[in-house]
Amino acid sequence: MGDPPPAPDPLTVPALDSHCHMDIMGAPVRQILDEAAAVGITRVVQVGTDVPSSRWSVAQAYTYDAVVATVAIHPNEAGRGGAGPDALEAIDELAALPSVRGIGETGLDRFRTGPDGYAVQEASFRAHIDMAKRHGKALVIHDRDAHADVLRVLAEEGAPERTVFHCFSGDAEMARVCVERGYVMSFAGTLTFKNAEGLRAAARLAPLDLVLVETDAPFLTPMPYRGRPNAPYLVPLTLRALAEIKDVDLEELCAAVAATGSRLFD
Repeated sequence: MGDPPPAPDPLTVPALDSHCHMDIMGAPVRQILDEAAAVGITRVVQVGTDVPSSRWSVAQAYTYDAVVATVAIHPNEAGRGGAGPDALEAIDELAALPSVRGIGETGLDRFRTGPDGYAVQEASFRAHIDMAKRHGKALVIHDRDAHADVLRVLAEEGAPERTVFHCFSGDAEMARVCVERGYVMSFAGTLTFKNAEGLRAAARLAPLDLVLVETDAPFLTPMPYRGRPNAPYLVPLTLRALAEIKDVDLEELCAAVAATGSRLFD
């Protein structure tokens, strides 16, 4: 993936990375957090994708005040048979812990999982929605090539009070639905890609109180460093792009993102 990109100019108002995977970044957590804090990213949401990574996320949240943990079986893990009763029970037990602030990433993926895995993926998604509501935690959604089905399941089950679309990938029409239903849209480095005009149109429609910014590190590094390793310290690149797209002051956007992060994960 090449060398890590240089650090961007620090933010004057602190913000957060609402979704990353430090367990696969290949660097010490303390280093990741220190580099992020140096540019104004003072909270990092560490996301579970299976039982081991969810337990690891919980351990980091206990160890570091700056880390927020979420726990789940990723939809592609579910599609491969990884969301059996024992795995879901383990996630449910973790979900009850006070250091766990979200259930995710869960949802539907029609890109990496084929039709033979759709049913188990949807069953897992429904189980995670139930956990989020029972435990009073935010729901963190993975939605890839599955907009209509994700919205359908949320409507059928009743979405938790706090629901966020990680790495929002919808268009303006999808954004309108999210606004109507009060779903938070978290924008990643994909917002800066040349072919993402539909995503930028969605971002223009999203009100400030329904917006987050994330890295999904080590993936989805924003331009001009696409293809190089991503990390929470690069969130300011996407924040600056989003502020320009929405024609708002960067400081105002950072304050809004921080407030939304607190509303979702405190």
